[in-house]
Amino acid sequence: MSFTIGSAGVGLGPGRLLEGFGEEGTGGSVDRQVIVRLLGLVRPYRGRMVAAMALMALASLLSLIAPYLTKVAVDQHIAQGDPVGLLRTALLIAAAFGGLYLASAGQQYLLSWVGQRVLYTLRGRLFRHLQALSLGYHDNHIVGVTLSRVINDVSVINDLLSQGLVTLVGDVLVLVGIVAAMLAMSPKLALLTFAVLPLMVLATHLFARRAQVAFRQTRTRVAAVVGDLAEDLAGMRVIQAFAQESTSAEHFDEVNRANRDAHVSAMSLSFVFLPAVEFLGMLATAIVLWFGGLSVARDELTLGVVVAFLAYVNRFFQPIQELSQLYTTLQAASAGGERVLALLDTVPEVMDRPDAAETPPFEGRIELQDVSFAYRATEGGLPVLRKVNLVIEPGQTVALVGQTGAGKSTIANLVARFYEVTEGAVLIDDRDVRTVTQASLRQQMGIVPQDPFLFAGSLADNIRFGRPNASDEEVEAVARAAHAHDFIVQMPDGYATPVLEGGVNLSVGQRQLVCIARVVLNDPRIIILDEATASVDTVTEAMIQQALRQLMEGRTALVIAHRLTTVQDADLICVIDGGQIVERGRHEELLAREGIYRELYEHQFVVRDRVD
Repeated sequence: MSFTIGSAGVGLGPGRLLEGFGEEGTGGSVDRQVIVRLLGLVRPYRGRMVAAMALMALASLLSLIAPYLTKVAVDQHIAQGDPVGLLRTALLIAAAFGGLYLASAGQQYLLSWVGQRVLYTLRGRLFRHLQALSLGYHDNHIVGVTLSRVINDVSVINDLLSQGLVTLVGDVLVLVGIVAAMLAMSPKLALLTFAVLPLMVLATHLFARRAQVAFRQTRTRVAAVVGDLAEDLAGMRVIQAFAQESTSAEHFDEVNRANRDAHVSAMSLSFVFLPAVEFLGMLATAIVLWFGGLSVARDELTLGVVVAFLAYVNRFFQPIQELSQLYTTLQAASAGGERVLALLDTVPEVMDRPDAAETPPFEGRIELQDVSFAYRATEGGLPVLRKVNLVIEPGQTVALVGQTGAGKSTIANLVARFYEVTEGAVLIDDRDVRTVTQASLRQQMGIVPQDPFLFAGSLADNIRFGRPNASDEEVEAVARAAHAHDFIVQMPDGYATPVLEGGVNLSVGQRQLVCIARVVLNDPRIIILDEATASVDTVTEAMIQQALRQLMEGRTALVIAHRLTTVQDADLICVIDGGQIVERGRHEELLAREGIYRELYEHQFVVRDRVD
């Protein structure tokens, strides 16, 4: 006999026996409210789910008919030598199996159809919600954990919604039908056969408890292997630079060995549980053969009844096991659903107000009025910004300088409304940024980050990211303006050259020039440069600075820089220290004051001279 313990994970062999158990967090109780909310996901497909359940009921009925027809064939046709009746019964059995095949195929198709659409819908909702969440959420959550919500947890939920519910209906029908048929044919023999049920329930209970613990360990170990592998691949340059390949290999062997041992321990349960199930099945068969055979010898039962009992016993244990493990599926779905729903219920820190309007074209005036800000992680402590006041006139270039952590990037994030001010207001053209939609605000801004990010696709696709309908001529024009055209045409496929993962086929400077071209194509009124040249050499920096000067011409620019040589021509330089603007003025003025700016400036040149 082979058994399939529901969608929670027991398959036909030991390789899949424990799959689905031990998902981290499945050890708790089932949250009914979570399950009810999850059931709402299949409501749009209730017609197909009802059809699948109907087909499951039909398949269950047809699977119960065959043993009874076998009894009829043995008792009424074979025993009486009736070939015509035997042929008719055989044809009925063949028709029952044919109907069973069609009903099962239809049911599986409908479940797959519903399941894939539930996956599609739920993952789509999660992705759109993740895009709506503020940067504060993504800053405080590990990417791998978020991916697990979208991929793993949604799959566990789908197991319950598209398979578990219909399996429950089918198993209950089969079990009730088998019990009814066996009791109808021989109550005594049926009760004797049911004597193995307590042992089956006990074995399944013990297995389920240990399986949850065992496979929770395997999931943890697998995650450790993946995490260690990803870290080593990302840091391969450092590993090779310090000649630590053997040390890294030893550490990976430890993690991999722990993963192996955890899986061996978990699979050992299957090698104990499956034979136990087989033994109980054979025990029930032996009970039917012994007591049923004695009853036939005494003319208390017919041979056909014993044959039918053997067929029903062979079918009897599968629904019992599936039902006993359905609770594990519910636990996994409840735990996964709780995490998914918690993500969907997360309210973005930055949201458009109901009366938010589309902002008209910017003139480019930026004003910060008594702006204070504290990240949630620092609530109760010192704020990142305290009572910052700043006015940037249209077309003006203002540079923010200061030590790391002073609050420079935070000001830029507040202007773009990636975060919400704790106190005060950020105004653009005398409009509070909270009164306009985020999309209309950012469409008129161009941001060049410190770490240039390119998406999978061609170089041209990355340039036209903000304007997908831009023509090839427009793409080339902005690439020329950004000084990116020359290196692009030297690439193997020019503008059609694909960007490899992480942009490894481009230098940091080349990626930054592509990002600048992307911003130029959008023609924004406000430019935010966040350490745009921090990660490049001086030659590339000069090229990028030339491209940035063209980009900033006639636009309002907010420049964040550590290299003070890059902001000497700014119209206004603000020194940020301790979350406040402590100095402001032009380069020459700040040097003459002999304050923090001069210290920063002289320190950079002293360090540069020592390096040289």
